[in-house]
Amino acid sequence: MEGPWARRLPRVFFAVLLLLGGLVHRDYGVSWDEVNNHLNGLVSLNYAARQLTPELAQRVTAGHSPIPDIRQYHDSDHGPVFEMVVSVLGYALTDGDARPLYFLRHLLVFCMFVLGVWGLYCIGRWRFRDWRWGLVTSLLLVLSPRFFAEAFYNGKDVVFMALFTLAVAGLLWMRERPSPGRVLVLGILTALATDIRVQGLLVVLPTLVVLLRLPAGVYSSSRRAFLIMVYLAATLAVAFLGWPYLWATPLTELWAAFYRLKSYSWAETCLYFGKLIPSNQLPWHYLPVWILITTPVAYSLLALLGLSRQLTRLFRSQGACLRSIAAQADAWFSLWLLGPVLVVMGTRAVVYDGWRHVYFIYPALLLFTVQGLRFLVRVVSARRPMRWVAGALLAAALLELPLTAVRMVRMHPFQNVYFSFLPAPLAEQWFERDYWGLAFRQGLEWLLTHDASPQITIQMVSMQEPLYNNSLLLPQAERARIQYQPNARARYFITSYRWHPQSYLDSVGREVYHIRAEGVKILSIFQR
Repeated sequence: MEGPWARRLPRVFFAVLLLLGGLVHRDYGVSWDEVNNHLNGLVSLNYAARQLTPELAQRVTAGHSPIPDIRQYHDSDHGPVFEMVVSVLGYALTDGDARPLYFLRHLLVFCMFVLGVWGLYCIGRWRFRDWRWGLVTSLLLVLSPRFFAEAFYNGKDVVFMALFTLAVAGLLWMRERPSPGRVLVLGILTALATDIRVQGLLVVLPTLVVLLRLPAGVYSSSRRAFLIMVYLAATLAVAFLGWPYLWATPLTELWAAFYRLKSYSWAETCLYFGKLIPSNQLPWHYLPVWILITTPVAYSLLALLGLSRQLTRLFRSQGACLRSIAAQADAWFSLWLLGPVLVVMGTRAVVYDGWRHVYFIYPALLLFTVQGLRFLVRVVSARRPMRWVAGALLAAALLELPLTAVRMVRMHPFQNVYFSFLPAPLAEQWFERDYWGLAFRQGLEWLLTHDASPQITIQMVSMQEPLYNNSLLLPQAERARIQYQPNARARYFITSYRWHPQSYLDSVGREVYHIRAEGVKILSIFQR
């Protein structure tokens, strides 16, 4: 029987996590995509409001900049449900200025991340039949530097990861006692995940398998059919309501959006092993390499151990082990982890900015990390012949946790450029650094502090979004001091080295400021 700590400690953990987010959410800059993502929410919300309450929509938007029509907007097929909520709360809780709006957005993204951590805790507690191992699993997610940083501004990949994890947790919860109410909740979670990224539909197949395989002696055919209908109806209805783009276009657009995952085009290059490679020509090993170099080493090795043991059991038993519920869950977790990566590798789908497009597989990786950790604990406890080797590996793995926490504190708020084992010079030379452009915020703040001129001119480069986005976090008076010029007459030039990883010539100017995160240079300011 679980003692009182089974309730108290998880509550303390999540309370501390929320408190931490409240303390540091203002420290992060505005990422490359945030302004565009917010506009996507406004476009969808505006369309929905004009369909449902046209008079109210007219009053609210009067005097504001025109909002693009959803039928012509280039990103309208991106799931907007989270951004719509942010837009409503931003309108209700802020004064219309961008600075408080984006601080609020960062806090809301983090709250979604916390929900995802809670979902992973529930999955881990269910799978390992022990709340303590569930807490360890969720702790590993928090102590994942890149994920912690992106938990404040990545409203697509991290929010989708959180909702997908909640949907998987909901599936396990529903499986324990299938009922119309639980199936309805699972349908809502599936739909909300789909309304962020269409890959949320991946939850549908295992759900249908579970419902179809309910024991015939307990659930009649008509009962199973009813539960399936409730699930599919809830999924389709909520997905439709939360994605106004589907109102304006045929429902087939939902499937078209799924197909576009393969044919999506991004006409830029990625720095990969020191070469700038077009995103549609990246080699098959792009995702595995990025996963390896940005995940703490112990997590990766333990996950490999846990996954290999699970697959070995499966093949040695010729599938007989799948009679147990735990083995069935592990098989689905294997598909959750490996399936999306193999699909990207096999179809040559366009990915970029590391492996963020498949972040939703990371909770599955951590579940296998804990399986590997549990195996080492069992070997040490059972005093098997290899217990000394297992003990050394276990000690090294446990040491990774405080070391990772220390590195996260030292890198704050630039945990997004964490590399697990690469030395800084090699990371600078081979891979992209601050591709989100977050360091521009600190660069602009330093510039405004150290240059008292009423007007500060900055050279505008072809991709000026990070400069503009991060200026939105400045007070309005400071924001007004910045002027962008398209030529070299500007006094300052700022770079994050995204498409120019090498050093700049002296003709660019004298470097007066730079930012490093664990030795990796992520921003420089040059003065002419």
